[in-house]
Amino acid sequence: MDSETEPARQGGPQKHLDANTWAAAVEMYRNRYSFIAVGPRAHEDWLPDVAAVMHREVADPRGWRGRDSERGEVELEEDPGFPFRAPPADEAVAAEWRSRLFEIPRSAVVRLLVMLATDAMDVSRQYGFADRRLGMEEHGQVILSRFPEGSRFFTNTRHGGDHPDFYEKVTGCWPMSQYAWDFGLLAASDDEIGLIWSFDAT
Repeated sequence: MDSETEPARQGGPQKHLDANTWAAAVEMYRNRYSFIAVGPRAHEDWLPDVAAVMHREVADPRGWRGRDSERGEVELEEDPGFPFRAPPADEAVAAEWRSRLFEIPRSAVVRLLVMLATDAMDVSRQYGFADRRLGMEEHGQVILSRFPEGSRFFTNTRHGGDHPDFYEKVTGCWPMSQYAWDFGLLAASDDEIGLIWSFDAT
């Protein structure tokens, strides 16, 4: 299916974005090793803002609940950015970090968000996906709606090139964490930076 036409089919009437619909959308990731957080955008080059979110140095600007599978774990005492490999301050080194991210069109974001919530980050392995798909896409639309038109979206795979379809199995990534496999969405609006990330620690 052409991902460029997907928004017209994704979920009927859109739910109003508020703390409750956001919390319900985040709950979609409850069975995944995941990290969902939004922080303020304070720089034109948003790399320091991404690092601040990864290091848990900033709070959600709207006070809404995120998800952090590492909350309370001892790893954070030694590395507050765990499990991420956060972008370094040195620009020469940061260029290599940045090269692992690829921009995707807004039309591909909902399917990426759904894929990140599925078993093994593979839609084909999600039990009962046909029955759950509409609800999951509605949650994905809620997350997407937080980032208005003009926002930019990045992920760490070249899957599908310029028009990716994340309901097709993704077979490669450039890890942004200390694990061999992780996939995620980095969303950058004028005011906020969002990270929705899932990890495979096996």
